[in-house]
Formats: sequence, C-alpha cells, structure tokens
Amino acid sequence: MPNIKYDLVIFGATSFVGKLIAVYLSEHLSGSNTILWAIAARSEQKLRALQRQLGEEGVKIPIIIANAMNYKDMLRLCQTTNLILSTVGPYAIYGEELVKTCAETGTDYCDITGETHWIKEMLLRYECVAQRTGARIVSFCAFDSIPSDLGVYFLQQESKSKFASFLPNVKMRVASIRGGVSGGTIASALGFIDALKDNPVVRKDSMDPYQLCFERPKRTMGKQRFPVPRYDSEFKSWTTPFIMEATNTRVVLRSNSLSKKSFDDKPFTYNEAMLTGPGFRGLLSAMLIFGGLALIAILLFFRPLRLIVTKLFLPAPGHGPSKETQLKGHFDIRLLGSNDHGERLAVKVTGDRDPGYGSTAKMAAQSALCLIETPKEETPGGFWTPSTSMGDALLSRLRANAGMSFEVID
Repeated sequence: MPNIKYDLVIFGATSFVGKLIAVYLSEHLSGSNTILWAIAARSEQKLRALQRQLGEEGVKIPIIIANAMNYKDMLRLCQTTNLILSTVGPYAIYGEELVKTCAETGTDYCDITGETHWIKEMLLRYECVAQRTGARIVSFCAFDSIPSDLGVYFLQQESKSKFASFLPNVKMRVASIRGGVSGGTIASALGFIDALKDNPVVRKDSMDPYQLCFERPKRTMGKQRFPVPRYDSEFKSWTTPFIMEATNTRVVLRSNSLSKKSFDDKPFTYNEAMLTGPGFRGLLSAMLIFGGLALIAILLFFRPLRLIVTKLFLPAPGHGPSKETQLKGHFDIRLLGSNDHGERLAVKVTGDRDPGYGSTAKMAAQSALCLIETPKEETPGGFWTPSTSMGDALLSRLRANAGMSFEVID
C-alpha cells in the first residue's frame, strides 16, 4: 500500500499562479495542523526559493521534485497524497501524465485549466478509469469557470426556493472587470490556436457548445450566434463578446447535463457577454473592444506576427501582473434567469482581486480544500465540474475565505 503523507500537494508551485496559491495557503492554514500539504515542481532550486519566500513557516513545507512528463514521477507523486492541485500548463502539453496517473491510482485532482479541447480528450481516455478507482477529477477551478459555474448553480438554487422550479434561460453579463495577464495564460491560448489550426476535430468541436456533454439533452439550445456587439434590452446596455465565453459556456452546459435539471422539456440556454453601457458611448466602447479582440486574434493566429507580438508586448511564462495590479483588480458579473411564465431572477457574483490571478489563487485553493472534505459517497469517482462536485460547500468556502460574494439582486 502507498504511504500517504499529505492531504494536498500543489504541483507546479513555482509557476506564477502556483506561487500565489502557495502564499495564500501558507497564510490561510497558518497555525493549523489539520491539513498536511507539500509543494512540488521540476526545479529543486526554485522550490527552495519559494520556501524562503514563504518565511519561517515556509522551510517546514515539504518539497517534492517531479517532472510532469515523467510517468514514474507522477506515480510517486500520487502515492504520497490524497489530492493534487496542478497549475502546470499549458495542460494540453504537460497535463496528461498526471491526469492519467491520478485516474489509475484513485488520487483526487483539481486544476485551473480553461482548455476544453484537452479536457474532452481526458474525458474520453480516463473517465471510466476514474469512475472505477474513485478518483475525482475537477477542472476549471479558477476564473475559468467558477464564477459562471457556481453563479448559475446559485441562481438555480435560489429559483428552486422562490419558484419551486429551475429557470431554463440564463444569461451572464460582465458588468465590471479589472486585471492583468500572465505568460502561462498566453501560452495556453497560443496552444489552443495551434490546435485549432492543425486539428480538424478541435476545429469542429470549437463550434459545439456541448463539446463536454456526452449525454446531450433531447432539445439543445441550437447553434450559438457569432459574437458581435449587440444591444441587450433586458440589461439596457450594449454588449461585446467576452473572451472566456467559449470555455464557460461548455462548463455550465456540462454541469447542467451532469445534474440533469428538468425544464419541462425545454432546452436550457446560456450565453455570456460584457456590458459596455447604453447609448452611443456604450456602442462605441463595444465596437472598440470587439475590434481590439479581433486584432489580437489575427496577430496571434499567424506565426510570424505572433513572434513579434509575444516578444515585444506579452509576458513570458512565469511572469504576470504585479502585486499592486492583483490587489486593485476585481470582477462583477450579473446573471439573469427567466422562463416563459414571466418569472425572473437576477444574481450578482463579485471578487475582490485580479480575476485571473489574485482571485484564481483563492478559488483554486478553496476548491482543493473543499474536495478533500467532500465524502466519496457524495461525489464518487469521475470527471466533475466545481458546482456538481462540491455545490453548497464550495459556495460557503468561497464566500468565507476567497473574497467572493453571491447575492440575489433586483
């Protein structure tokens, strides 16, 4: 039998987000002996530097040297812990050996990926293995896609209480957002662009919002409209595409599929966008953001242009927004649910830090801690989303410890 030493190991602890998670956990678990945790990465030198960064308590945190591409390293890692929280991306390049080994050994797993094409491959290859061994594989434990996934979950729970039914039509709108970007996120985005260009299966799946749903509903919400600026009469504001909609929509639809919510034989519909305000100024803002996103996509799609842009203007892997940017960052999203009977419910989800890093570190850490405490009887082995694996327990943790709010609004 393997000698389990730890409740949790952060793998990729020396990455940009990994360091933030380690700092947060060292502060959050300070003085507590209930959770035994360790940090793991490929470089012993960088792990020692992280220990020093964490202060006096940091030297007490065990380190594990492991290479994501080495199966024996991943097996040894899994045999020492109950759960692994991975920040080693791009996951399509570095993630499979760990998911495979967790599934085979029954080790629970969380990550912060937004790479839906990779998750589909992992589902096809390892979900049956995870179901057999009891490994819980929970991806998207970050800004992709906890605010959307848990936001819809919270809205539907409130609707069930108020209307005694779930709402079949939900839209998410980003009211306000501020933050930076890291080199790791850029690398993952570039990996997806390359997969889109080189792999016909990925291209086909990129048009399918049910990409992660292997049990499709009898009635689907149909083909998504091409994202362009539009006026939203319910929010009384112009909207522009939200860059994370493609990932978030697939996660929300998978959650709906796994939870098997009933909508009186109607399709569940979901979409996302950013609010830019009413009138001409709102339209102008929507057009400028849309034009900027289109330009970035073009520059990154063609490799010669990409080399220039990434070298001159974008952060390299391991680098990201400053601490000041993280502290000044925030997000405010609104979700509106409705049905054909005129029943409507609106909720607000907010975070008090930079969404992709400061808030993501807290979301990921709390997801891992929550899954550790979730009995196997409640969530058996298999691939889950944050809301379907942890639900109310994760909502409570995020409210209490991650600077997030979930509230009903008029």
